[in-house]
Amino acid sequence: MQVTETLAEGLKRQFKVVLAKADLATRFEGELETLRGRVNLNGFRPGKVPTPHLKRLYGKSIMAEVVQSAVNEANKKIAEESKTRLAAEPKVNFTEDQVVIEKVLAGEADLDFTVDVEFLPKIDIVDHSDIKVVRPVAEVPQKDIDEAIERMASANRSFAPRGEKEKAKDGDKLTIDFVGTLDGVAFEGGTGGDVDLVLGSGQFIPGFEEQLVGAKTGDKKTVNVTFPAEYQAAHLAGKNAEFAVTVKAVQAPGELEINDDLAKKFGLEDVAGLRKAVQDSLEEELKEQSRQKVKRQLLDGLDGLYSFDLPPTMLEDEFAVIWRQLTSDMQRAGETFGEGEEEARREEYRKIAARRVRLGLVLAEIGQKIDVKIEDKEITDAILLRARQFPGQERQVFDYYRKNPEALADIRAPLFEEKVVDHLISGLKLTEKTVTREELFADEDATPAEKPKKAKAKKAE
Repeated sequence: MQVTETLAEGLKRQFKVVLAKADLATRFEGELETLRGRVNLNGFRPGKVPTPHLKRLYGKSIMAEVVQSAVNEANKKIAEESKTRLAAEPKVNFTEDQVVIEKVLAGEADLDFTVDVEFLPKIDIVDHSDIKVVRPVAEVPQKDIDEAIERMASANRSFAPRGEKEKAKDGDKLTIDFVGTLDGVAFEGGTGGDVDLVLGSGQFIPGFEEQLVGAKTGDKKTVNVTFPAEYQAAHLAGKNAEFAVTVKAVQAPGELEINDDLAKKFGLEDVAGLRKAVQDSLEEELKEQSRQKVKRQLLDGLDGLYSFDLPPTMLEDEFAVIWRQLTSDMQRAGETFGEGEEEARREEYRKIAARRVRLGLVLAEIGQKIDVKIEDKEITDAILLRARQFPGQERQVFDYYRKNPEALADIRAPLFEEKVVDHLISGLKLTEKTVTREELFADEDATPAEKPKKAKAKKAE
């Protein structure tokens, strides 16, 4: 087998592979002999099937296996001799000339093909300790704990039926049937039965609940609303709708009780335990947000330290994922690009893709250098967490990941990245800054490459 490099352009290489027909024939005969010892055909003793008969029955399939074996051998040879890791699976190109293909399969011509490969760039890890990072630190205000517990109490408060002639007030719970129409025609998702609605909760679109204040049990009301312009269902966004509502029950809220009985509903002994649990949960939320801010600054710093060529296929694949998500979101919102905007947006998102690929390669290189390991238990725990998002389908989720190595890699990748990030953060000299919760959750420090500005899209006509 002869392998010759025919193109060297950045991280891209092309090789021409030639397997002489004599070598091809030798390999073919070897496979044929192996088959002769295994095959059982009526009318022939084992191992005694005539060669012409075997060739007639299995010749093309055997030659196809020989060709595939030659491709695998060539790919392995290219990878080993290059002494560089591949960025993607090699792309093998055969001639499309059917006459030549038939001659190769018949063993009458040399097998030749080209292999396109892309290599990962060589990354020299530099010192990261000088990256400047400020860790924002926020405390949980007592009012946040109070408000959280009040919401929990409100969600668990009791309701008692009002009298038949009593009018519904803000805070009451109504049980309603409704049918929504656009220009007199019922629309998908606009019909509901025995739906509980607490007036003033904001559960329904703006203007709906307010029009039911004052309703009594048995009332039939017509509610007119306008869906918000940014409503997630594009076919309803900005549209005027009419709802025929039947009020089946009106219930008044009981007292808002914050006591040990409330705590017990959440598996805790008393109010003190409930407050502690809420505080711990809110503090964990703040710590996680703080870490995300630190991680963002770290990635910004890494982005400024490294510059190297990126594998074209990896870059295009990442861009395709980002662009598909953008266009899908726009389609759901019923938006289109403004005049001359699409190309500018493509350029913007290509920069995002480049940043993601570059940082991904850097983190992977650092992770390999420090020998990051992901234990089986960590992967199992991550799958379990994912499975809990699909109640009743946990077994199917586990089976999916067990049978799909690529899906399993999607579970492993973020675990690997977070371990590398934690390692890098541990080596930085962090400066702490006290901030409010609002400042901590503000997006003002988001980099353009990670969080591009929202498209100034227009509604599709």
